[in-house]
Amino acid sequence: MNRPDARWDYRARYEAARMSARLRILEVDGERARYRQDEVAIEEPLEIRLFAWRDGAPVRHRIAVTMRTPGNDFELAAGFLFTEGIINEAPAIERISYCTDPGEPQRQNIVNVELSPHVAFDPERLSRHVYMNSSCGICGKASLESVRAVCQRKPIGNMRLAPELLAVLPEEQRRAQRIFSRTGGLHASALFDADGRLQLLREDVGRHNAMDKLIGSLLLNNRLPASDTIVLVSGRASFELVQKAAMAGVPVLAAVGAPSSLAIELAREFGMTLIGFLRGARFNVYAGAERILRSAHDEGLGS
Repeated sequence: MNRPDARWDYRARYEAARMSARLRILEVDGERARYRQDEVAIEEPLEIRLFAWRDGAPVRHRIAVTMRTPGNDFELAAGFLFTEGIINEAPAIERISYCTDPGEPQRQNIVNVELSPHVAFDPERLSRHVYMNSSCGICGKASLESVRAVCQRKPIGNMRLAPELLAVLPEEQRRAQRIFSRTGGLHASALFDADGRLQLLREDVGRHNAMDKLIGSLLLNNRLPASDTIVLVSGRASFELVQKAAMAGVPVLAAVGAPSSLAIELAREFGMTLIGFLRGARFNVYAGAERILRSAHDEGLGS
């Protein structure tokens, strides 16, 4: 199995260097205009191909194409397969590699995922086929019921969080967004422990890709389920982000933006805490308010 090691870490650093590019642009400020160099986030397609065993031989399946920011591509592929319910543990993956087939024009834009011989794959279970947009949300899902059927894991952990701990998370996330600070064009998903310490952060032009990269890293490092953790996303909280967090066993999902009605419904259904508009000391709790303490001696705000 292609597990993270020194070579894998080196590749991740190499990919991170390609997450942005410098371009010559025209800057206009009122009546003034000048040409200057600007740094922009890179967006390129990534195709995920799955090789599953059938009748003693591997069979290739084109799973999805997503527009993403290059970097942590193996995590993105693994996280996508996990949150789609195609795999449920790291040992299901025998190997992850870039495509090296002769004649392929964009070898580092195609990732091959080889399943272990004992893992069964049913193409009909995949709810998104061939193409997905980097910010597509629930589009392409066969139905609301099919997404719920995939999301079978319930959050684990009885953590209680003080409001003042939550208040500092957005600034911690922003300081760690190295590429965003230079381009202003990337979403982020950040993992914090129960004490508010940043554990992991992933950036991407697509908010769902950033979440898949985060979960893929946890999966490949055998850190799932991610109980007693908090995930903070830089944008709004969509239904799909809640679904992905629930699949990973994350009990608390916070967003600097608004949640959707379906996101709230799913969070309540799976016993998650869902927080929106987290900006400094102010935020709204849309589900799981019992995990939020009013004081150090309080047991929670309750439902």
